[in-house]
Amino acid sequence: MVDYVFPPLAIPTLPVVGSTAVFPVHRIYCVGRNFADHAIEMGHDPNKEPPFFFQKNPDTLVPSGSTMPYPSATKDVHHEIEMVVALKSGGTDIPVSEALDHVFGYAVGLDLTRRDLQADLKKLGRPWEVAKAFENAAPCSALVPASVTGHPSAGRIFLKVNGAVKQDGDLNQMIWKVPEMIATLSTLFRLAPGDLIFAGTPAGVGPVARGDRLEGEVAGVGTLDITVA
Repeated sequence: MVDYVFPPLAIPTLPVVGSTAVFPVHRIYCVGRNFADHAIEMGHDPNKEPPFFFQKNPDTLVPSGSTMPYPSATKDVHHEIEMVVALKSGGTDIPVSEALDHVFGYAVGLDLTRRDLQADLKKLGRPWEVAKAFENAAPCSALVPASVTGHPSAGRIFLKVNGAVKQDGDLNQMIWKVPEMIATLSTLFRLAPGDLIFAGTPAGVGPVARGDRLEGEVAGVGTLDITVA
């Protein structure tokens, strides 16, 4: 028996639709600027710049149906609705042709961003962690196994704020598809069971205010409902 200096924190998990088992989360990877219209609205040329990756911490996950506090140290939090890919196995240098064999299932997520802090970090050429990996930065729905959803490559992805549609796109607009994301990430990291990949957001990102209700959906995958306290 291991004698810990203090009790270890619980492993972050996500519920699985249709099961009493939960999915233990290892790491969270996020794909930047993976929808051309979003890259353009952020001032970038999607034809010249491939998507890139950053990370969030697993303990920043927030389950659907939660009421979460407005993040600290910011006055400009933005919503970014995304499909989430959950891996059941991993490795390095995974071929594109084999990438989907590693997928357990899919979910709906929000990549919340402290945009004012991110803008300052960009100007200074510094890392984005304080803008992306703060507490409650990754709301996420329950996972649906790929045996139920298949592997979605098209379908509506949208977000409502207080009932009004703010983001609206289609998964077929992703620059890098799911197999390519997995294959590329596996050249940079050793992927593992429990890894999540937030697959990018369509145009329409915008501010979140206290009291807002955020309702997202990915066709064929599920829905996400979060209230900001």
